[in-house]
Amino acid sequence: RWSSGGLAGGDGLEGGGGGEESGGGGGADPGGSAPVMTALTPLMVPEHFPNVPLIAVTRNPVFPRFIKIIEVKNKKLVELLRRKVRLAQPYAGVFLKKDDNNESDVVEDLNEIYQMGTFVQIHEMQDLGDKLRMIVMGHRRGCISGLPEWGSWGMLCLSSSSPCLIKSFLCLQALTAEIVKTIRDIIALNPLYRESVLQMMQAGQRVVDNPIYLSDMGAALTGAESHELQDILEETSIPKRLYKALSLLKKEYELSKLQQRLGREVEEKIKQTHRKYLLQEQLKIIKKELGLEKEDKDAIEEKFRERLKELVVPKHVMDVIDEELNKLSLLDNHSSEFNVTRNYLDWLTSIPWGKCSEENLELSRAQAVLEEDHYGMDDVKKRILEFIAVSQLRGSTQGKILCFYGPPGVGKTSIARSIARALNREYFRFSVGGMTDVAEIKGHRSVACSLILCSVDKIGRGYQGDPSSALLELLDPEQNSNFLDHYLDVPVDLSKVLFICTANVTETIPEPLRDRMEVINVSGYVAEEKLAIAERYLVPQARVLCGLDEHKAKITSDVLTVLIKQYCRESGVRNLQKQVEKVLRKSAYKIVSGEAETVQVTPENLQDFVGKPIFTVDRMYETTPPGVVMGLAWTAMGGSTLFVETSLKRPKDEEGKDGSLEVTGQLGDVMKESAKIAYTFARAFLMQKEPNNDFLMSSHIHLHVPEGATPKDGPSAGCTIVTALLSLAMNCPVRQNVAMTGEVSLTGKILPVGGIKEKTIAAKRAGVTCIILPSENKKDYYDLAGFITEGLEVHFVEHYKEVFDIAFPERDSAAG
Repeated sequence: RWSSGGLAGGDGLEGGGGGEESGGGGGADPGGSAPVMTALTPLMVPEHFPNVPLIAVTRNPVFPRFIKIIEVKNKKLVELLRRKVRLAQPYAGVFLKKDDNNESDVVEDLNEIYQMGTFVQIHEMQDLGDKLRMIVMGHRRGCISGLPEWGSWGMLCLSSSSPCLIKSFLCLQALTAEIVKTIRDIIALNPLYRESVLQMMQAGQRVVDNPIYLSDMGAALTGAESHELQDILEETSIPKRLYKALSLLKKEYELSKLQQRLGREVEEKIKQTHRKYLLQEQLKIIKKELGLEKEDKDAIEEKFRERLKELVVPKHVMDVIDEELNKLSLLDNHSSEFNVTRNYLDWLTSIPWGKCSEENLELSRAQAVLEEDHYGMDDVKKRILEFIAVSQLRGSTQGKILCFYGPPGVGKTSIARSIARALNREYFRFSVGGMTDVAEIKGHRSVACSLILCSVDKIGRGYQGDPSSALLELLDPEQNSNFLDHYLDVPVDLSKVLFICTANVTETIPEPLRDRMEVINVSGYVAEEKLAIAERYLVPQARVLCGLDEHKAKITSDVLTVLIKQYCRESGVRNLQKQVEKVLRKSAYKIVSGEAETVQVTPENLQDFVGKPIFTVDRMYETTPPGVVMGLAWTAMGGSTLFVETSLKRPKDEEGKDGSLEVTGQLGDVMKESAKIAYTFARAFLMQKEPNNDFLMSSHIHLHVPEGATPKDGPSAGCTIVTALLSLAMNCPVRQNVAMTGEVSLTGKILPVGGIKEKTIAAKRAGVTCIILPSENKKDYYDLAGFITEGLEVHFVEHYKEVFDIAFPERDSAAG
C-alpha cells in the first residue's frame, strides 16, 4: 500500500469530499464499487500525470472519490501494473467498454471503449494466480489525448477534463436539494442503501456543498444502464450532470416504490392465508372441546359403523372390518396406506350384506308388464312366465341363468329389463363384450340383485387370463354362494342374484358356460310386427324426444310400411327407430324455421326426409333360369334369401376325363364341404334318373353364390346346391317362387337346420309361395304365428327324391 497526505479534487474544482466522505460514497455503489469501511490515506496525487496504463471495465464506470474492485487477467498488462507500482506510480486510467457482453480486459481498438474515463489510484493488489485483483479509488475524470506507448496492453496519454464553471447558483441549489431529498426517500424505502448512505449523510452540509461529488454519488446509487452512467461521467456541465443524476434517482425511487407495493401485497396475501388457517385450526379445537365435531378418524369410523347397522354381516367379514378399522385408527391421515385402507372399508361396508329386494312373483303382474313393454314375442313371453311360475312354486328365482340370443335390435336387453321390473328387482347392466382381463370380473366391485350381462358371445381371452372361466364361477348357482372377489378378499354370496345374459349367436359362447344357461331365442320381426311396434312404441317415443305432437307431425301407416319395406329390412327395429327419428327431426326443423306450421309425411314425399330407397327389388331373379335355385339362409341380422347359381365352365374333354366343380362366393369351410357332398350326390342321382345324361360326370361346372363380398357359412345349403346342379344338367328350370333349406347327406337324406322362423320370414318377404323344409323341422314351423305362415305352401321332406318331385314337377310327370 502507498500513503501520503492530501487528495486532489477532480474536474478542476476543489471539493471538500475527502477521506470519510469518499468512503461513504463508495459504500452505496450497486454497480460493483467496493465500500471503504475505514478512511484510506492516499498518496499525494499529482495534478498532471498523463501517461498511465489503460484498464477496460464493463457495466459500471468508476466515479471520482469511489472505490471499485477490478480484476485483470492479461499477463502483459499485469506486469505493467506491477512495474508501475514498484516505481511508486500506482495510477491507471479506467474506461468503460461500449459492449457489456465483452468480458475481455484486452483493448484491440480504442473504438471499443468510451473516450471519457476516470484517473484512479491503486490502493491494494492481490495476486490470485492467473489474475490480479486490485482495489482502486477514482480521483478525477480524464479523457484520452494520445498514445505514446500503444499495444493491446499499452499506455495512453490522459488529460484532465476541462474545468466546469457554475453559472446559476439558484438552479444548482435546487437540484442538489432535490437529489438529497430523493436519496433520503430511497433510503426510507430500500434498506439496502440505509447503512452506508446514512453514514455519508451525517457529514452534513459539506456533501450538499459539493455538487460534483453529489451528482456522482447519486448516479452510483442507481442500477441504471451502463450507457446512462457513462453519459453522466462524460457530462462537463454540472447542472446538466445533476439533472441527469436526478432523473436516474427518480427512476430508482419509482422502482423502489413498485417493489415495496408488490412486496406488501404478497405479504398481505400470505398473512390472510396464514390467519385463515389459524382460525380454522382454532375453530376445530373449539368444536372438539364443545363436543360439536369429532376427529376425522372418529367420524370415518362412525360412518362405516352406521352403514352396517341395518345389515346382517357374516362373522368372518365382520372380523376383517374390525381389523381394518383398528389399522385405520393407527395410521396417519396423510399417509398413502390410510387412503387405501379407507377405500377398502368403503367397499366392504357398501355391499348389501344380507339385504335383498323383496321379490314379486305374481304372474298376472309380470304378464301385464311384459305386454306393456313389448309387442309380439309370444313364445318368449310364454317362456318367461313359465320361469316365473316355477320360481313362485319354489319361492325363489335362484338356480337359473337366462340367456336371450337373437339378431341386433329385437329387444333382448329391454325384455331383460322388463323381467327385472316384473320381479321388483333392482336392475344393473354390465357389458362383457371384448373383455380379455379376468380382473374385470373377479376384481369387480359391485353386487346387485338383478344383473344383466350383455354380449357374452363376444367375450375374449388375453394374457391376463380367461374371463369366461371366471364368469362361469360368477354365474353358476352351484359355485357362487361363496364367490371370492380378488379385491374384497372375502367370500360373497351371489346365489340370490338373477343373472340374465344376452348374445347375438350362441356358437361363440364357451361350451361350459352355455351348458349352464337357459337359452331363449328372440327371433326377428315380420313386417306386420314392425308396423305395430312402430305405431305403438317408436313413433310416440320419437315425438316426445323431438318435442312434437300428433297435430304438428303426422306419420301414417302407409309411410311406416314403405320405411319397413324399402329402408329397414333387418330383423330388429333399431334402424326403423333411427329412420322415424330422422323423419321427425326434419319435421321439427321445418316447423321451427317457419317453412310450415304442420308437417304431413306421405309415401310420395318420404324421400325428402330419408333419401333414396335402399331396397328397390325383393329378390335377384324374378324368374329363375335353369341352373339357378333360391335357398334360405340365417344370419346374425336375421333371415335372407340366397340364390345358388351354376353354369357350364367348359364342356367335357375329348379324352373323356372326369368333370370338375369350381366354387366361388367367399364360402366358409362348411359350405365348401356341402358343395362337394352335393356334387357327388347329384352325379349319382342324375345317373339314376337319366342314365344317358353324363353332363355332371364329364363337364367342368362353376358354382357361385352371389354377394361374394359377404362371408357365408353354415350346413343348410346342400339340397339347394343339388337342385341347382340337376337343373343345369337337365337344362330345366325349377318351379317358380319356390325356396328350400336343408342339408343333404351322401345318401340323399335331408338333415334338419335352424332358424326356421327367420328363413320363413325371408321367404315370405321375397314373394315365395312354396317352401321346402326338412321333416324334423316340422315342430319349429308349426310354432310360428299364423300371419307368418299364411299363404305359404310348405313341404316337409326326408329324402332328396321328394325335393326333386316338388322342384321339377314336369320331369316327375314325364317320368310317371
